[in-house]
Amino acid sequence: MTEGEPRLGSGGVVDRTEGFGERLLGVLLDRAHEMPPQLIAPMIAEEVARIGGRDVSILLQDYAQEMLVPLPGRGLVVGEPEVMGDSPVGTAFLHATAVEVPQADGVRMYLPLLDGSDEVGVMALSLDRVDDDDRRLLRRLAGLVADMLVTKHAYTDRFFQARRREPMSVAAEMQWSLLPPLTMSVPQVAVSGALEPAYSIAGDSFDYALNDDTLHVAVFDAMGHGLDAATMATVAVGAYRHARRAGIVLSRKYGFMDRAIAEQFGPDHFVTAQLMELDTVTGRLRWVNAGHPAPLLIRDHEVVRQLEGPITLPAGLNDDASQVSEEQLQRGDRVLCYTDGLIEERDDRGELFGEQRLIRCVNAVERARAEEGIRAGALWLSQTLKQERGGRTSDDATVLLIEWRGSAADHLTVLE
Repeated sequence: MTEGEPRLGSGGVVDRTEGFGERLLGVLLDRAHEMPPQLIAPMIAEEVARIGGRDVSILLQDYAQEMLVPLPGRGLVVGEPEVMGDSPVGTAFLHATAVEVPQADGVRMYLPLLDGSDEVGVMALSLDRVDDDDRRLLRRLAGLVADMLVTKHAYTDRFFQARRREPMSVAAEMQWSLLPPLTMSVPQVAVSGALEPAYSIAGDSFDYALNDDTLHVAVFDAMGHGLDAATMATVAVGAYRHARRAGIVLSRKYGFMDRAIAEQFGPDHFVTAQLMELDTVTGRLRWVNAGHPAPLLIRDHEVVRQLEGPITLPAGLNDDASQVSEEQLQRGDRVLCYTDGLIEERDDRGELFGEQRLIRCVNAVERARAEEGIRAGALWLSQTLKQERGGRTSDDATVLLIEWRGSAADHLTVLE
């Protein structure tokens, strides 16, 4: 039988029989459709028990992206938050891979909860023993659990509340509801971002969309603080998405944002932005810089230069002359976009953090974490920069990494 052909049973009838694993996942999916959010945790614990699992915990990424916090729920083991580091749970999350820890009474499994390529959190459970069939079933179970959490997340506050470790401002509430998933990864390209301060972010935001062979990316920094900045950023993102979804060319997307900010907020209000388009087949990068810090080009784990070019006025200041810059990327290149809150922070002596210090930090993280993925890279970079600034984040500070992989993606995933 060639790959992709249906399995034939006796008499030439297509084999549609269910194995145990398929039945378990099917039952879980069937039950989840109309399951109230508060019963998701007990249902997961119940289904895990059916395969001999016990001591189930679900840990979600907190908003500061520093900890994995336990989701409360009947049937779940609720322990202390886990630091996102080199622990088994941190490794499972940052590397998106299952981790097995032998114990006296069996094996403790840590399974990444992946919604597409975005990590939702980690599911931990214990088994008496583990074989390849168990690993395959648990990987699929974790994927289904992640999908259920994301789906139920849309109409309950419980998962939002579990992820919070301190009070959140109204402005930050607006910004987090506006953001796409923090990480997106496909064979051709990957994107990952981090924002600080997580619980009071206001004017910084980013957005992206992969439309066929073009990755659209934008980073925004609205002037001011608090609700005024959050409102401006919301309008800027909305105008950008409207232009992108209407098929407007890159040079004109800026104009949509510019008019929206000017008409809504009047003179002397503005949003800086990087608007980018990456051809994921050829690696051709095009961008409009609207008063934003120049991106950094990272090649072979080292910053090779800033991506400089003509600078357009920030959106809102009525500049109709946006100019497009271009760069040919090499396979494996990363582009780092960031907001000025990173380089304009001052230390105890009143000195600016500055671009050169930023570049030194980027190089150090790239060398130390050369084998880790883009999700880990963005997180370690954000945390390292925060530590280098003495823990200070007096202004919004955002990083967004884009990695061009150049791999082909013109085939369907092969089923096992």
